[in-house]
Amino acid sequence: MKSLKTLILGSTFALGLLFSTTVLADSVYTVKSGDTLSSISVEFFGSNNNVEKIAKDNDIKNIHMIFPGQELKIITDGKTTTAPVETTTVAASEPVQETKQEVAAPSAPATTSSAKEWIAQRESGGDYNATNGYHIGRYQLDPSYLNGDYSPANQEKVADEYVAGRYGSWENAQAFWMNNGWY
Repeated sequence: MKSLKTLILGSTFALGLLFSTTVLADSVYTVKSGDTLSSISVEFFGSNNNVEKIAKDNDIKNIHMIFPGQELKIITDGKTTTAPVETTTVAASEPVQETKQEVAAPSAPATTSSAKEWIAQRESGGDYNATNGYHIGRYQLDPSYLNGDYSPANQEKVADEYVAGRYGSWENAQAFWMNNGWY
């Protein structure tokens, strides 16, 4: 007959697994294509409330500008985050084994909007009024493409048409930019 003490210990351990937390150690994170400080904050802190902290810890002046391959210090200050845990029901006399479910790190795949924003930040810092002496706007377009209409709506439309015609997608334009320093 199984002892009541063994049954209570087994049940208590299973409850402990259900409500366990994982302490995140300070670490170095390598930025992947499509990452944002917001998505990195969610991955390490469970919310996007630490974007400014990550930027400060890494001396990042523009929170919208990080680069694939860039290494970021993630300083968690010993904060904890809950992690989903898979529990298994076992008989109280059997050894209880902890089975943790791996939680996939949220990563933002390269999407049209992230690749487009990535280019805009490098070309103009995201400014629709930027000029370099010849090229104009957020995407540093040739003025002849804009036909005198420098409005943000027209810049967006023309940039989308230019990228679709030349590269097929913003992701391809980003890859070209990364290899050549321009698109």
